[in-house]
Amino acid sequence: MVNTKINLSGIFIDNPIIPASGTFGYGHEFSNIYDINCLGTFSFKGTTKEERFGNPTPRIAECAEGIINSVGLQNPGVEKVISEELPKLKKCFFKPVIANVSGFSLEEYVYTCQRLSDQEQIGWFEVNISCPNIHGGGMSFGTFPESAFKVTKEVKKVTAKPIYMKLSPNVTDIVSIAKACEDAGADGISMINTSMGMRIDLKTKKPVIANKIGGFSGKAIKPIALQMVYKVYEAVKIPILGIGGISNAEDVLEMMLAGASAVQIGAQNLIDPYVCKNIVEDLPSAMQKYGINSLEDIIGEAH
Repeated sequence: MVNTKINLSGIFIDNPIIPASGTFGYGHEFSNIYDINCLGTFSFKGTTKEERFGNPTPRIAECAEGIINSVGLQNPGVEKVISEELPKLKKCFFKPVIANVSGFSLEEYVYTCQRLSDQEQIGWFEVNISCPNIHGGGMSFGTFPESAFKVTKEVKKVTAKPIYMKLSPNVTDIVSIAKACEDAGADGISMINTSMGMRIDLKTKKPVIANKIGGFSGKAIKPIALQMVYKVYEAVKIPILGIGGISNAEDVLEMMLAGASAVQIGAQNLIDPYVCKNIVEDLPSAMQKYGINSLEDIIGEAH
């Protein structure tokens, strides 16, 4: 009998399969399709202090082995997440959930984490520092080690729950940013967020999405994500949630060998809503195929 359990910052999850933020709503939407309690956990939709409509439409463009999106953090705001979304989730998901938090100023990150911290359903925070800093010229908080350090340090002050910092791949040196987060007290790293991409419509001769450029994700980015997880694993001692291009059980094993303690599946949920359920079911046989008795034994084994 193989062991798929993972210890994620002191909380044990049944398996390392985690739907990524922005592709799984607040969970109850998928509970109408299958019993989502088969998952290790999931990261709910990026939540901000205030309600956000998001970016102009069209927001989605398909491309070979991937998808480009520019949704723009559409969400009802933290107060409605607490009063409406979490009570719905409580009826269908009986495990701790990851709260994905975004912000456009340091104060927003702190406020949203503080408001969510007392919610018993939340086991971990995933702090997305790929948002533009409105007080810093529009550059993302995750662009520089100094700003990543500052966000991490401030949100750690307002919650005792584990904080995972979600990093952007659109930087020169992701390792230095990961180390800055660790130095500031982060409990883990979540990586990678989307790369950048675009599509142009040959008929209109204009960009397909309204924002022109969006986040590129899907199977095509797996090699990029793998090498970044591999490099960061060698530089930090905290757990990594590996994200990028995962669509089957063998991809999960590959990402864990690179150094991920657990994985998130993003774009593939939009293509096949059953993908996470299928990976959970396929994982034990994939482990047996490669002679793996316990998943925790292979974390970083490629090193």
